[in-house]
Amino acid sequence: MKELTRAEEQVMQILWRIGKGHVNDLLTYFPEPKPAYNTVSTIIRILEKKEVVGHEAIGKSYRYFPLITKQDYTRHSLRQMVKGYFSNSYKQMVSFFAHENDLSVNEMEEIKQLLDQQISEKIKKP
Repeated sequence: MKELTRAEEQVMQILWRIGKGHVNDLLTYFPEPKPAYNTVSTIIRILEKKEVVGHEAIGKSYRYFPLITKQDYTRHSLRQMVKGYFSNSYKQMVSFFAHENDLSVNEMEEIKQLLDQQISEKIKKP
């Protein structure tokens, strides 16, 4: 999967939220100041070349839709971040975020409970 720019990610966030839409539909979801129609149209074409967006012809216009799920892109992005910034170590990443965000004991306990639950589920799987 190819990396997306910040502008491309912003368009994808909108598409994931609405499912399908024309360029004008997407524009309504941008905060002010809204980008130009041509800018969004160009980003959409780039996303199509990257094979993360598809379209269907509706009359003389196109309605666009995501070809990848938000979950798949999130998974890919997180793996790239862990690889690039944390020597491919999720342990280092968690430690970094816990330290840098000054998590409270309660927040760390909640995270620990989530991890304990996932460990239990993995143990139960054959």
